[in-house]
Amino acid sequence: MRGTSTRSIARRSLISLMACGLVFAGGCSGSSETDPGAPAGTGSSISVEHAMGVTTIDSPPERVVALDPSYADAALLLGVPLVGYVQYRADPGNPFPEYLGDIDDKVADSVNVGTTAEPNLEQILELEPDLIISAKVRHEALYDQLTKIAPTVFSESTGPTWKQNIVLLGEALGRKDRAEELITSYEERAAAVGDQIRARKPEVTYSLVRFAGEDTARLYSSNSFIGEIMTDMGIPRPAGAPDTTDSIFTPLSMEQILKADAGIVMVSTYTPPGGEGDSSRDQQASFEANPLWQRLSGDVLQVDDEPFVLSVSIQGAHASITELAEHFGVDPRKDLIPE
Repeated sequence: MRGTSTRSIARRSLISLMACGLVFAGGCSGSSETDPGAPAGTGSSISVEHAMGVTTIDSPPERVVALDPSYADAALLLGVPLVGYVQYRADPGNPFPEYLGDIDDKVADSVNVGTTAEPNLEQILELEPDLIISAKVRHEALYDQLTKIAPTVFSESTGPTWKQNIVLLGEALGRKDRAEELITSYEERAAAVGDQIRARKPEVTYSLVRFAGEDTARLYSSNSFIGEIMTDMGIPRPAGAPDTTDSIFTPLSMEQILKADAGIVMVSTYTPPGGEGDSSRDQQASFEANPLWQRLSGDVLQVDDEPFVLSVSIQGAHASITELAEHFGVDPRKDLIPE
């Protein structure tokens, strides 16, 4: 953990930035935690190469602020105190998703520091973290300000690189071996459950259609989170199905509904509180009322949006595998989920 004097310097530095009124503009100068030319740490210090350079952490962190929900999941997975977290959408009544299970004791002192789009730097400062974890795609513009608070480590993205991101956080925590073990355990379980499903239905294929209240639905690609889970289970997309490596989904209009057909058609609906969720439900109802929807030949399975799409975490992946095992009537192999 960083020493008190270091935190005091960081606190004064950021307060000076705030006094300049330039926290978000980045106009005041200050020292940076990241120096690509810095030597590797010695003793208990940890040097981490990441999307923004190299960050040296004095000792294994014990107070983590996660500025993406996937990293909050990863911090809890790796057993480190999560002092601060964000949500995709502000929903104080449901700070953590159900797929994380009973985590009340682990998050009793965790503080919501805003949304992914608008983290509150003053709240983060007050928490005195010794590590801030996020992604360049999320918070590149805030990186310099965050480094004034605590050592800050960024992955490039938060989606297709989810496994690498868990390892990155593990490295920053001094728990890289544990992170790799947990990924291996997940992959072994995915393969074991997938083998059973394919033994029961050798020609099984999948698609996932998501309704998010937009002009078109989303047909998720093999490059998405669910796409990687299904790849790890050995279950492919149908031959000739629309796919892309440039995005996590392709747009799907009503006229294209049959392009979503597969052995199992998973249906996911984004339903945050308020009008945004209502729009998603209305869109789903319109698609399902279309005669083309009735012509889908595969099993249509409504799945929980949080683990299957939003989670991008090992816990979410395990929850998704469990739900698929139940649908196909095979052993979910929960014995392969580490304690």
